[in-house]
Amino acid sequence: MAGSTTRTGSLWSAHTADLAALGEKARLRSLAPRRGIDFASNDYLAMSSSPRLAAAVQEAIARGVPLGSGGSRLLRGNDPEHELLEEEAARFFGTESALFFSAGYAANVALLSTLPQRGDLIVYDELVHASMHEGLRLTRATAVSAAHNDAQSFDDAARAWRGKGNTGRIWLAFETLYSMDGDMAPVAEMARVAERHDAIMLIDEAHATGVFGPDGRGLAASLDGRSDTIVLRTCGKAMGCEGALVLGPKVVRDFLVNRGRPFIFSTAPSPLVCAAVREAIRIMADEPHRRESLRALVAHAERVLAPHGATPSGSQILPLILHEDARTMAVASALQAKGFDVRGIRPPTVPQGTSRLRISLTLNATSDDVDALGSALAEALR
Repeated sequence: MAGSTTRTGSLWSAHTADLAALGEKARLRSLAPRRGIDFASNDYLAMSSSPRLAAAVQEAIARGVPLGSGGSRLLRGNDPEHELLEEEAARFFGTESALFFSAGYAANVALLSTLPQRGDLIVYDELVHASMHEGLRLTRATAVSAAHNDAQSFDDAARAWRGKGNTGRIWLAFETLYSMDGDMAPVAEMARVAERHDAIMLIDEAHATGVFGPDGRGLAASLDGRSDTIVLRTCGKAMGCEGALVLGPKVVRDFLVNRGRPFIFSTAPSPLVCAAVREAIRIMADEPHRRESLRALVAHAERVLAPHGATPSGSQILPLILHEDARTMAVASALQAKGFDVRGIRPPTVPQGTSRLRISLTLNATSDDVDALGSALAEALR
């Protein structure tokens, strides 16, 4: 047994050392159970616990919809529920087609690794999600970053590339609402950049879907149906389910089905989840009071938390930047001990020197909860 322990230590020494180094920098991650009042999740509209979603799943079970798909969509895993969801989603968002993925991460990897071709250029916002960066790592196109939320920077990058004689397609990749700062992209300006350069936009609406736009269709709703626009809308945040929808021209769906390895070689999402997402789309349209209540909560939280250093963003995400990794985690722990589920965010998720509390506002909390959080925050920051 002792020899086995010694061998295990030798086999994993590099990994053990790496974890120790993370610990010394106060960057060691661990899994913590959900407890306390929710100021951490992306369940912005509290739809994950909606009785309507539960009833939709129960009804689907009653009519024989299976839990598992049994295989990839191309190998018998293509359930009628997948097709129904995609048809309804395309109608709701006003696009030619939709394709359902098991997660937004897989969808972003598929989009960026599959659609841009060799000889093309991808200009991406410097703060896009890690899933986009993974797709960029796998792409055959050239990729360059643009300054955050700066349409002129995107335009300059496109002009410089064309100025060197390049003739390929230009792709603009950005999010509409950034999850760590809560700030919003200049969508209309980005559309004008796309028009000037005959570019295609890859837009991630993960944190805007359900919360903004008519019927919760997001900040890019006005662009739906355009031939130069592909939008990713995740279903595991404000919609309360899981998975992600890629919406755009039919040729995009067809190309991903034929060339998108993350789609082709993955087991299809649960048909029961598809039934839940279909109901979530209906809830978004039928229950606008959820968005109205969230807007009121955001306005209240900005008044209460801004004096303690939180940055009002106009969205449901309020960052409170504390800079130092150790202090950030200490303040987060103090708040958690008082019953508030607030999480600390450190590099590499955010840039060096910008460790922060990511205060997420959801309908799982009340204005009284926000007031109590403000008091606890004041004490923790002393």
